[in-house]
This record gives sequence, C-alpha cells and structure tokens, in this order.
Amino acid sequence: MELKSNNGLINLLKPAGMTSHDCVHYLRKLTGIKRIGHTGTLDPMAAGVLPLCIGNATRIVEYLDLDHKVYRCQMILGIITDTWDIWGNVLHDNREKFENPDPETIEKVFQTFTGEIYQTPPSYSSVRIGGKRLYEYAREGKQVEAAKRPAIIHELRIVEYDRAAGRITFDMRCSKGTYVRSVCHEAGKLLGFGGAMSFLLRTASGEFRLAEAVPLERLKQGWRNYLLPVDYPLTHFGKINIPENRAEWFSNGGFIRDDEAEIIRQPKAGYATKHIRAREGLDRSYCVYSKERFLGVALYDDKKRIYTADKVLCR
Repeated sequence: MELKSNNGLINLLKPAGMTSHDCVHYLRKLTGIKRIGHTGTLDPMAAGVLPLCIGNATRIVEYLDLDHKVYRCQMILGIITDTWDIWGNVLHDNREKFENPDPETIEKVFQTFTGEIYQTPPSYSSVRIGGKRLYEYAREGKQVEAAKRPAIIHELRIVEYDRAAGRITFDMRCSKGTYVRSVCHEAGKLLGFGGAMSFLLRTASGEFRLAEAVPLERLKQGWRNYLLPVDYPLTHFGKINIPENRAEWFSNGGFIRDDEAEIIRQPKAGYATKHIRAREGLDRSYCVYSKERFLGVALYDDKKRIYTADKVLCR
C-alpha cells in the first residue's frame, strides 16, 4: 500500500553506458526529489534491474541487503584485461595460442564457484581501501590488491558454449557483493589462458524482475505511474496486523504485545549465513499493518514477547 505519492520504489531498467549514480542523478532531476538511492551497484557497461528507493523508501535499503541477485553473463575466453572485462586495456590475448576446451571441462571449472566462496574484487571496483576506491588507485597506475571477500553463488548454469568463438553464456544467482567479473577472470585462470566478461544483464534483484523493469524514457511520461509501495520488496519479512487503536502508538515508536498482533505470515528463514550476515534481529522482522495500511517494520523479542518498532514508515 502506497504511503505518499513521493515515497516508494521504481524498478528501473538501467541502460548500458550509465553508472548507477547517473541513474539516481537522472531521477533526482526528473522528480525534484533529492532523497533517492539505489539498492545495488551495477557496472557502467552492465544493464538490467536497478531498484531505486525514493523518499521514505530509502530507509529500507538495509533490509534489501540479503536479496538474491540474478544475472545473465557472457565471457570471452583467452583475453586478459586490467578491468577483467572487454572494455579495459588488453594485457594478454591468448586466443590464437590455445585450443578452446571441451564442454565437459568448462562445466567442471564453473561448478567450483558454486556455494560459499571468497573472491578478490577487480582492481577497477568501488571497494574502499585507505579512504580511496580501488578504481581511483588503478587510474593512478597504482596496484592495490584488496583482501578476498565472502560471497555466495547459489546457482551457476551454463546456457550456451560456442566453442568455435570461445564464448560462454551463463546464468548466475548470487548474494549481494558478488563480482561477476571475478568469476569470469578466475574461470579463465583455472582454464589456463584467461577470460574476460563481455556482457552482463541483471535479470532480478529480490522481488524485482526484468520483465517489469521500466526504461528511463518511459519515466518521463509520468514516473509516479511506476512507483511501487514501500513494502513491495519486503516479502522475506513476516507480516502482522494490529488493532486500529494501537496504530498511533506504534507509529510513535511504541511496542506491540504479541497478544495484540495477528500473525499473517512468518519471516522466511535461511537468508543470513556465516558469510553474509544480517543485523542482529532482522531474522525476526515483521511488516506491521493496521486495516491494510503499512506502518513500518518491527523486530520480535521472543523473551519479552513484544514487537518493537525498528523503522516507522507511516505516521
């Protein structure tokens, strides 16, 4: 349920050639609203689903950190670049030096990346070290290697392997913070002659799907028509309904006793792991409603048997 006409989310179809921040800037200029943010950076040359939070919805960004991301990717075998994609400077071109491997070998290498893994971020990435981003060091000609970071690849499936062209197309479902370029680079290393990402499309981010993503041009015709309610992506949280006479109390930060709440849905389990951690208590989060009106998010304290307000989003 929409809170205000200027609060909500837009499932943006990000075009290749724009940074995620460019998209935020575009929407700020279009709407006149400064309070806009995105829920997960896409590389400039990547396209696809980029959820944008507007107004009050920016407060739920942390709730979406555990959302799975889904990508369609292509990589070219035999090329090594400084950015780990084809848009960087070519360091080595081994395409004429090796015979492309058979499909069984490709499959075996790719399966080593599934599950809980550690990745080295690309030199051209937004990871911060010593107050600067890695791409800033790289542009200055300085080599700074970041420590490996945890990631989870839930599923990795080869869609097509064009052996003659040395091109692999694959789909990947993964956690936040997974570098698809790193998968291409590391797979190339394991195969013995390198590899670089040549195409990346994000097809899903949590509840947001490519089929419903809206191009920038369409937003000009009336961006509010594509505004999704603030609670739209919070399907991994539980859901409770409270009496109308307790709505104002909760909206002012008050707690709700469990005997005052009607549980509509329990929270989904299994989002946090030893690799990808959530803030304490988020696994006991509930969206709070009164007469179908979304009020905010509460955390359940099973010792005190109360729901405490975590973020009030409608007063």
